[in-house]
Amino acid sequence: MITELPKTRTETKEVLLEKYLYVRRLSEKICQPLQTEDYVVQPIVDVSPPKWHLGHTTWFFETFVLIEQGGMPPYHDNFSFIFNSYYETVGKRVIRANRGNLSRPTVEEVYNYRRHVDEKMIEFLQNVEDLRNELLYVLEVGIHHEQQHQELLITDIKYILGHNPIFPSYSDCPGLTKIREIANLDFVSVQGGIHEIGHDGNGFCYDNELGRHKVLIEDFEIANRVISNGEYLEFVQDGGYKDFNYWLSEGWDWVNNNSVSKPMYWHQVDDDWYEYTLKGFLPLNPDLPVTHISFFEADAFASWKGLRLPTEFEWEVACNQLQPVNENALYVESECFHPEFRKNDLQILGNVWEWTSSAYVAYPGFKKASGALGEYNGKFMVNQKVLRGGSIATPDRHLRRTYRNFFQPHLRWQFTGIRLAR
Repeated sequence: MITELPKTRTETKEVLLEKYLYVRRLSEKICQPLQTEDYVVQPIVDVSPPKWHLGHTTWFFETFVLIEQGGMPPYHDNFSFIFNSYYETVGKRVIRANRGNLSRPTVEEVYNYRRHVDEKMIEFLQNVEDLRNELLYVLEVGIHHEQQHQELLITDIKYILGHNPIFPSYSDCPGLTKIREIANLDFVSVQGGIHEIGHDGNGFCYDNELGRHKVLIEDFEIANRVISNGEYLEFVQDGGYKDFNYWLSEGWDWVNNNSVSKPMYWHQVDDDWYEYTLKGFLPLNPDLPVTHISFFEADAFASWKGLRLPTEFEWEVACNQLQPVNENALYVESECFHPEFRKNDLQILGNVWEWTSSAYVAYPGFKKASGALGEYNGKFMVNQKVLRGGSIATPDRHLRRTYRNFFQPHLRWQFTGIRLAR
């Protein structure tokens, strides 16, 4: 069981059921364009097969709601071993690198598993008498957990298809429109001073967004938009990947040990540049945001420009001061499946995750909850960098201004980009 929960608002059973069904349907909608063979591929350890994501998110509700809260028997004796991710509290599991070896259970069996658990969850939510705070929090964690995996589904599917030698497209949805003119790169002033950072306790949040605390920030400026493909191409063509002066030591080792010379999904054919997108293999559009950039690359680009990345605290303050509405945010529901510049505003939410210079560490007073859900965030607070803002693969209902994403600095299969500061 879990203790010392973040505050959460009171929800009716009807609202929770609507949220649950919305999220469950969206996961399956994301997978609709796939062929059966696509569900099982695992090209690298960081990418999980789509079939595994569908099973794991189902296992989460079965384990932490139906079994722990409802006392129901498991659907299959082996599914906890197959679909547990990293929860030591729950028991043994298939190691992450072996998820692609799971030809069984079949895709059909996984969908049958989802239908079974959905039926039981509907029955459970309709009949539960007491939506106590602990149960409500577990349900909301489960919903947001599946939304995290929806983003992973999009990015993992892109990696699977983007490393297929024939570069198949995933979607024919509208998107990748070339706007007439993107805004010139400029900077917006942000007022410093003492600011409160972190979640205010109203509504759902993860434990790593607590507790709210004061920070002192100097006046600074933040870029009016993220960096474009064209601007990043200048860095590539200027020899940015060949000059150690721009790189952190570990980043320079990463570049040389892995022969990195361009962003992920960029390809040079003779003298022309192309980019693999979920809409297929296309000529590189200089007027789209650059994405799939590691922290090492983002930091090196900033150094090349004589600028820097914002801290996560600066980012949150800038978002609060400069982004009053969310109308131009591009999330997974937009079905763009690739970042775009829409209007001459900050677009600080959605589009691409923005690397910050901040290490992923606990806020003051952080205390890991007991039980399995206590493993959700705290044990990953080492050797990671914080990203803010969400991406075109992030579900709209999932994101908050205080949301703290985190990845190791060399990873770039997510829709990650660059916003500069000074």
